[in-house]
Amino acid sequence: MRVLVLGAAAGGGFPQWNCNCRNCRGVRDGSLKARWRTQSSIAVSADSHNWVLINASPDILAQLKALPQLQPARKLRDTAIIAVLLVDSQLDHTLGLGMLREGERLQVYCTASVRTDLMTGNPLLRILENYCGVDWHEIKLAGGGFRIPGIAHVEFVAVPVSSKAPPYSPHRDAPCEEDNVALMITDGLSGRSLFYAPGLAAVDGKAWECMSGAAGLLIDGTFWTDDEMIKLGAGCKRAHEMGHLALSGESGMLSYLRRIPGARKVLIHINNTNPILDEDSAQRRELERAGVEVAYDGMEIVL
Repeated sequence: MRVLVLGAAAGGGFPQWNCNCRNCRGVRDGSLKARWRTQSSIAVSADSHNWVLINASPDILAQLKALPQLQPARKLRDTAIIAVLLVDSQLDHTLGLGMLREGERLQVYCTASVRTDLMTGNPLLRILENYCGVDWHEIKLAGGGFRIPGIAHVEFVAVPVSSKAPPYSPHRDAPCEEDNVALMITDGLSGRSLFYAPGLAAVDGKAWECMSGAAGLLIDGTFWTDDEMIKLGAGCKRAHEMGHLALSGESGMLSYLRRIPGARKVLIHINNTNPILDEDSAQRRELERAGVEVAYDGMEIVL
């Protein structure tokens, strides 16, 4: 099983188009040792020919141009993407659907709650019916895992996680368990699993069970501190209010990752303000000592 990181940044990308924080300014002018990153998305394949796109970011066209394995050119109009799987209905995970309108009918996998948001508050699926059309495949939280035709021997299990529904969702402040899911993705041949959770506000029992049992983790690394945006003057909300568990602190994400030996541990969905983007920062050194990597566009994980 191969996992390809199309984009590693949080909403807005890195640098963010309107931000002049130390990170964004530094990566623009070359004074900061850091990589540019597009908005968070990954793709999974069993054979390196057919891929399922997991989340469709607003940067999907740039990502496809940068990764030729997703455009195999076997015929006049072609793509290696055979399905799209959505873990939530957030703008930075769904707006890219509109950029795929020139292709064949989209095979979209998501929960009923996510579909409702994408038919009402953010009606992308309704709009696409006027273009390529959409076949919806419901992800159910009960009944075990599911498979996607064309992705042989790979099983996906949706795991409800604590996070936030988007602002346009009717249950933004009254979340249901179908609003946000993580994915346990297992290669049936090797038996090895990847736990993918780009949005995680808390590590509950089920999330911890998945984290500690996976061979690889691609997990929420959005903010270093809970008050990061407030301290910088870049926002007025704390990380947990936006559905993200900060990395640092006694009960931060890093405290959990330190307790998982052996697994490959990679942070994804990195906000432009996060000091770990600076490859020379003390925070980056702390991650390295803990055996934790920071995802970048084009990174490939083989399990």
